[in-house]
Amino acid sequence: MTRSLLDLPRPAIAPSILASDFAHLADEIAMVEDAGADLLHLDVMDGHFVPNLTFGPVIVEKIRSVTDLLLDVHLMLDEPGRFIQAFADAGADNLTFHAEVVADPEALAGRIRQLGCAAGVTVNPDGPAERLRAAAPHVDLVLVMSVFAGFGGQKFIRDVLPKIQTIKGWLNPRQRLEVDGGIDDETVGEAAAAGADTLVAGTAIFDAPGGDYAAAIANLRRRAAAGGD
Repeated sequence: MTRSLLDLPRPAIAPSILASDFAHLADEIAMVEDAGADLLHLDVMDGHFVPNLTFGPVIVEKIRSVTDLLLDVHLMLDEPGRFIQAFADAGADNLTFHAEVVADPEALAGRIRQLGCAAGVTVNPDGPAERLRAAAPHVDLVLVMSVFAGFGGQKFIRDVLPKIQTIKGWLNPRQRLEVDGGIDDETVGEAAAAGADTLVAGTAIFDAPGGDYAAAIANLRRRAAAGGD
């Protein structure tokens, strides 16, 4: 099955697997897929670039085996170039790297595309936006972090809203502008109104009242669409 960022709706809702119940991961994925998720967001952390550790290519491969949803893999790694082959082989559809740790983002984006994946770039909220601007023409997705990479459940940093608006102006209609961090009922409309078309949400979905993932995703989509008008 061919999975493409271009095929995703706008807005697209991406449940963040980091917030799911890993003891029942396959069930959680099936439930959010049935509930209307457009793609899955997978946070890979190395314990160096960020202080936390999550999972590697083996888990991505297992996730790939239980869903046809697009796998959007965020590499929070000191040396993302060392691992892109492994994650591509595991079934990732998009690989997003941090510009702060890459000397030549254009070259790395090219290598990712040669592996058959879409390429994304990001920086932390206090990172240099100019690094994103230089990389933007060469990627399929720009991710704006609205929290600091490394931990789930953080509060949305509203200071990034002007950055989202600025970056939107750099992108062409075929590129995606994703926002990750603190996205919930209150903030999703603000992020969409600023220009985001792909919204990553973790606890807002997986901690939904009564476990109603469908209602949570539908509500996020509705509020994003209203905020983006």
